[in-house]
Amino acid sequence: MKQGIHPKYELVTFECVCGAKHQVRSTGEGRKLDICSDCHPFFTGKQKLIDAAGRVEKFKQRYAQFDKSDS
Repeated sequence: MKQGIHPKYELVTFECVCGAKHQVRSTGEGRKLDICSDCHPFFTGKQKLIDAAGRVEKFKQRYAQFDKSDS
């Protein structure tokens, strides 16, 4: 390999908003993550259902007239 043309491959820290820190090797620098394996629902088994805008209620109100019991 040629000398001096390859980026440094060093240990960096990635920090999640949940507070978890993961050390990995990378050519870049550490970053802040929005979600990681410690807080992602797939890995934790806990599903988070966030409906801040009330979309489910709006949907139910809009389509309440098409109730199955009327058939």
